[in-house]
Amino acid sequence: MAITMRAVVLDAPGPPEALQLRDLPVPTPHPGQVLIRVKAFGLNRSELHTRLGLADGVTFPRVLGIEAVGVVAACPGGEFAEGQQVAAMMGGMGRTYDGGYAEYTCVPVGQVIPFESSLDWATLGGVPEMLQTANGSLTIGLDAQPGQAILIRGGTSSVGMATAILAKRRGMTVLSTTRNPAKAAALTRAGVDHVIIDNGEVADQVRAIVDGGVHAALELIGTPTLPDTLRATRVHGVVCFTGMLSNEWTVEHFYPIDYLPRGVRLAAYGGDASDLSADVLQDFLDAVAAGEATVPVHRVFTLDQVPEAHTYMESGAATGKLVVTT
Repeated sequence: MAITMRAVVLDAPGPPEALQLRDLPVPTPHPGQVLIRVKAFGLNRSELHTRLGLADGVTFPRVLGIEAVGVVAACPGGEFAEGQQVAAMMGGMGRTYDGGYAEYTCVPVGQVIPFESSLDWATLGGVPEMLQTANGSLTIGLDAQPGQAILIRGGTSSVGMATAILAKRRGMTVLSTTRNPAKAAALTRAGVDHVIIDNGEVADQVRAIVDGGVHAALELIGTPTLPDTLRATRVHGVVCFTGMLSNEWTVEHFYPIDYLPRGVRLAAYGGDASDLSADVLQDFLDAVAAGEATVPVHRVFTLDQVPEAHTYMESGAATGKLVVTT
């Protein structure tokens, strides 16, 4: 096995160019850890927040990346076999210890999920965090049920696209927003029933489609659009606050009786690797392989293109997931 690896290091918050490709020693795993030969990883807004200095609890220098897929290179405790396909995510990856922006990453056993798939690594790299967040938002955050109508606010994000795909597999009616009419076709291809062009206020459009408002709404933009998303939701409906594409996630002077429409419930979802079971991951990958689901990968980069990929992510031009292969 190699003794050095290429990794993308951030010495301190800064612009995309602050992400530097360097040679580092391959980490040595201890019992309770797994060394993974990284094959691909997805980019996430939380890594953008870290690069911009908006994340708490981060120490520098740091290899970013809250997720990765690859094969087990070493596992001293024997929990996983060498060569086994695995995904890793969350649990401090890329924040309190080095993450997936590298050829190898060393993570706690509890952050690792096994799978078997013949899908290409670029496709697999787009799945773990996206699926965990979308599935967790639907199940834990919203308790979404077949036959319900769901509004996805921020629909062309990777989580928004994945949620639409999962919601359709659950038999739901899906309404999804985009600010860019040119992206509407991508949402339709993902199975969205009603594409709504978001001008900042969509509640009236939603209620014109679904009498009384939607049963469930997933908020991925953040607090600027949350009041309008709440207004689009029916009495006893649930809004789950999961994303913050706007980089705004707090509500100042929050007065619940004034802020929340009568009878509308507000939940939130963050989640961890433990929320995504191996069975759910395997079922989704099998569905993709069978052509019953898709992974909305927008563009694939190489490790030396990570600064370019961050620039692209920050621009908001993507419709789906950005993935890096090593």
